[in-house]
Amino acid sequence: MLKIKFGTDGWRAIIADTYTVENVCRVAQATAEWLKSKSQKPSLVLGYDCRFGGYMFAEAVIDIMAKNNVKVHFDKNFVSTPMISLATHKLNATAGVILTASHNPPSYNGYKLKSTFGGPTIPKEIQEVEDKIPNNVVTREEFCFTELEKNGMLEIHNFEDMYYNHVVANFEMDVIRNSKFTLAYDAMYGAGQRILPRLLPNAKTLHCDYNPSFKGQAPEPIHKNLLEFSALIANDNTLDIGLANDGDADRIGLYNKEGHFIDAHHIILLLIHILHKYKKMTGKVVIAFSVSPKIKKMCKAYGIDVQVTPIGFKHIAEIMVKEDVLVGGEESGGIAVKGHIPERDGIWDGLVILEHMAKSGKSLEELINEVYEVVGEFSYNRNDLHLAEEKKQEIIQNCKNKKYTAFGKFNIEEVEDIDGFKYHLGNDRNVMIRPSGTEPVLRVYAEAETPEMVEEILSETKKVLLS
Repeated sequence: MLKIKFGTDGWRAIIADTYTVENVCRVAQATAEWLKSKSQKPSLVLGYDCRFGGYMFAEAVIDIMAKNNVKVHFDKNFVSTPMISLATHKLNATAGVILTASHNPPSYNGYKLKSTFGGPTIPKEIQEVEDKIPNNVVTREEFCFTELEKNGMLEIHNFEDMYYNHVVANFEMDVIRNSKFTLAYDAMYGAGQRILPRLLPNAKTLHCDYNPSFKGQAPEPIHKNLLEFSALIANDNTLDIGLANDGDADRIGLYNKEGHFIDAHHIILLLIHILHKYKKMTGKVVIAFSVSPKIKKMCKAYGIDVQVTPIGFKHIAEIMVKEDVLVGGEESGGIAVKGHIPERDGIWDGLVILEHMAKSGKSLEELINEVYEVVGEFSYNRNDLHLAEEKKQEIIQNCKNKKYTAFGKFNIEEVEDIDGFKYHLGNDRNVMIRPSGTEPVLRVYAEAETPEMVEEILSETKKVLLS
């Protein structure tokens, strides 16, 4: 049987290739056995997002849980990842599972584990589940859901209502709804398509309808995937800010009123700035290795401790559970903030910024300029190189062997290798190389003072890597 491995954020695979009902049952069986080792009365919160076959795969998980006498809390409709994490916490369930491949291409689906604290299951426990995945086919018994409800082994919920009520209790929604700033929202056909328009009915929406194929576009909120949204904002002078989420609505992308993309590094800086400077909140900042050094610069200016982790939000969440953390963030747009569950939540992050804009009267551009006064202006971009596995491994080995001393005219002054390889090029410029943990690509990230300089660094780096 196929060896199933959990990556940086759950198990992901191509539907009908290795992501099959048979393999989902194997992972569910391992989850059930792990749950039973944790509790005498184990329970699971279960949900699925907008991807193809979500309900069908969820049915298989329920059958396996019923076979193992594990109670399941389930929403029959698609939900976001933050909704499952929140429900797992509020219902005090032993664990949660969301069937999603997040930002991956439409051909993928996945299986994420959540803990009772309301965030990603910690690495040690993920490994415990992975170690229990059987090497043989798991026999599935198909149960009648009505009978499972009657005997208390299946409880149907509305996790969207639970999430909505939680948001309303924590934000001044009337202030946001009546703001002078107008919002455009792109759900990317993902799980945010109902909840954001419900929270902010005046928002101008795009791709807020059910389409499991995502029109062939990977639902990752980065500029190259959001060109239609960017053009919509740029061509409509009534719009002040754009918010986009990925397939399971745990990641965030932003646009200013000119239709210019605001990357995750800037969003993390904005959130630290708003929460610490204006809301007077405290706590350390925890960032993944791929995040901009500008975050460290702001934290130094504000007297905030910073901790850097390997890539994968599970590492950040583990720290957030144990320590006082103000913001935890990744380059990918997955960001968690104090006052919420220790989970990435693209809608929640957007509401923090929108509420501050509404209350302060300051535009997104004005707030970013305030950030630049602290850390200086900078730009960032990422290239995804689709390479043969042999070439990808050759490049990684070259990085390990310290073969690279310059990328064109850009000399390497310092190298960090916590998780991938970050090359500091002087003058606050850097380039980072790392294989994706969820897709067959090599990621190359670059940061510099202008977009033009970023593109030059990316171009020179690509030439050297492929030579």
